[in-house]
Amino acid sequence: MKLGVFIERDGVLNLVKVERQHQVLPSTLEELRLDLAAAPLLEKLRTAGLVLIATTNQPGLSRGYQNRRELDRMHDRLRKVFLLDDIMVCPHDETDRCPCRKPKPGLLVEAAFKWHLDLDRSFVISDKWQDAEAARTAGCTSLLIDSPFVGKVHRDFVLPDLAAVVEKILRLKSTGRVMAA
Repeated sequence: MKLGVFIERDGVLNLVKVERQHQVLPSTLEELRLDLAAAPLLEKLRTAGLVLIATTNQPGLSRGYQNRRELDRMHDRLRKVFLLDDIMVCPHDETDRCPCRKPKPGLLVEAAFKWHLDLDRSFVISDKWQDAEAARTAGCTSLLIDSPFVGKVHRDFVLPDLAAVVEKILRLKSTGRVMAA
């Protein structure tokens, strides 16, 4: 089985505005501001043989203020810039109680089935507690970038930036150790 890296879209791959202590998600291609410094870091993970999958909650789809065609345009750009293997999207609102909306692990489980991934040896990169909780539930190792959104849930590592996260993943992969704080 392959190893995967699940990468939170908003706050890791694209830069987001913060208003009233909440991240404001881009709703158009013009609002999407990619963090281009992430591209060479993700290339290191790809070169190490990891499957790269972006994950994202996009409740604007079900709430009616996000256009699916525009979201697809944004994701086409993400795929080209970061050479992602896949992008997994939860289109639901919190009230839908779906199994794919993070912090639930549905997106990770679906991707594991689709890509034949070993979740126990895979990784989740994020700046939010919801992804850490999804990782814990699915059995992945969570590596959070220090931010105001990491919360108090279990997370395996909190590191200062994406470069430190990538280096930690490569060390864990090379030693065969996962979940070792």
